[in-house]
Amino acid sequence: MSGPVPRPTLFARILAFATVLITGAALTTGCAGQMGSSSVPEGTLAISILGAPNSFDPAHLSESEPALIWSAVYDTLLLTDNYGKLQPNAAASWEYTDEAQTLTLRLRPGMRFSGGAPVDATAVKATMDRTKATPGQVQGLLKNVAAVHAPGPLTVVLELARPDAGLLPALASSAGVIADPATVSTERTPLNPVASGPYTLDTEQTVHGSKYVLQRRDDYWNAAALPFPTIEVRVIADRTAALNALQSGELNVGSVEGAYVDRLKASGFAEFRIEANSLAYVALVDRAGEMVPPLGDVRVRRAINLAFDRSRIIETLLRDQGTATSQPFNPDGPAYDAALEKTYPFDVDEAKRLLAEAGYPNGFAVTMPEIYYSKTFVPTVTQSLAAIGIEVTWEPVPPQQTNAVLSSKRYPMYVAVEGVNVFPQELAWRYLVDSPRNPFDSRSPELTALIDRYNRELDETASAAIARQISAFMVEQAWDAPLFAVPRHWVTKDGVVLLGDGTRIISTVRQFGLAQ
Repeated sequence: MSGPVPRPTLFARILAFATVLITGAALTTGCAGQMGSSSVPEGTLAISILGAPNSFDPAHLSESEPALIWSAVYDTLLLTDNYGKLQPNAAASWEYTDEAQTLTLRLRPGMRFSGGAPVDATAVKATMDRTKATPGQVQGLLKNVAAVHAPGPLTVVLELARPDAGLLPALASSAGVIADPATVSTERTPLNPVASGPYTLDTEQTVHGSKYVLQRRDDYWNAAALPFPTIEVRVIADRTAALNALQSGELNVGSVEGAYVDRLKASGFAEFRIEANSLAYVALVDRAGEMVPPLGDVRVRRAINLAFDRSRIIETLLRDQGTATSQPFNPDGPAYDAALEKTYPFDVDEAKRLLAEAGYPNGFAVTMPEIYYSKTFVPTVTQSLAAIGIEVTWEPVPPQQTNAVLSSKRYPMYVAVEGVNVFPQELAWRYLVDSPRNPFDSRSPELTALIDRYNRELDETASAAIARQISAFMVEQAWDAPLFAVPRHWVTKDGVVLLGDGTRIISTVRQFGLAQ
């Protein structure tokens, strides 16, 4: 089979921390400035992100908001479109053979790097081999690729150690970028790479760490699909400052709290709402009870799920801006099953009964990390768990240590608020053995068999059914305690529109267009 392999909605972006709509309190100061007309130059997309790229080295790309920049500089072999579907990109077609253990990609002819050299199979192989040999987050996306071959100028063949349903979406993300092999290992790459994408960094206007200016390449093979000649990305970590930049006309695209949408619409902004942009959950990572023995009992994990009044949390903390859920996967993805939402109603008495049945009638104590983006929920989580006898001690974690801490075996459970992905990327991020968010290497023969079936199934309908079975396993075995999905409000001006249906959360300039 060639071309797009039938597969449920997929998403290339590994997760990153999303901008979360927790409470309007964070924006109560500094937001009463004057609404100015746009000062953004015509033909420019001006947007802000929370943090700067850590590097433009293809082996060290970050799958978070900085992907907005590097995905414009680098082309990827495949593309996840604005409806979450895989599409051809630098690879015009692809085909699985050998029971999904050999993947053949055929590149478009005539592509060139920004330095003028041709984009060919040798460049793809060199980039991928280098990434496979370089420790880092991107390396893990290619862990099942045993060998990369370039049997022809435009043909790339990947031999897999085992079938991997996450490989195709990975090739539409950082694992699929193509760098110039002649320059990729030089000193310029981390700051200004020679790449194959539709934009190049304007080094005269770019100030690393605060502002990135991108200029469209007229010689790019698909330049007509990119309507903005110039893109300006500002790094603004403070949400109030970003709101002010929108109000003053410095930006024509931004994400804001729902409380400010009407004010911005009155000044000429259009609103686009993504219903499920991030997911809040209590991660129960010590599922074998290695550190805290009670967590090894499924009855205890189910009791924790029953302890939370999700609707009340949404009403009081989110001002009704959220959707309660008992499932760990994207509500818009193929793994979601509405019938599973009845599994864990708020029921303190039943939670206590389960704890007693498991041998913990007086509860137990647990230590959890207090992470900067989940501080708002600390009192509620403390009270909810205390009501069923679980005493929580919180330890503050510096923001720069968050990823390292959550990927370690330091804590048996924690509160997370993370951007949603689309199956199977969210599965790979949190639940596979050796996943970044599975530090205790939780495993189950039943889950392993389901994942193996999913990896081998290329029919869209059949694979979606298996995805729902995987979700049912996660819910019934209470591997986590999901709480709610949080929306995100985008506002745009100057005719800029958000493309697609919101299935893919923002990570690329391709998700913005101009009104017709």
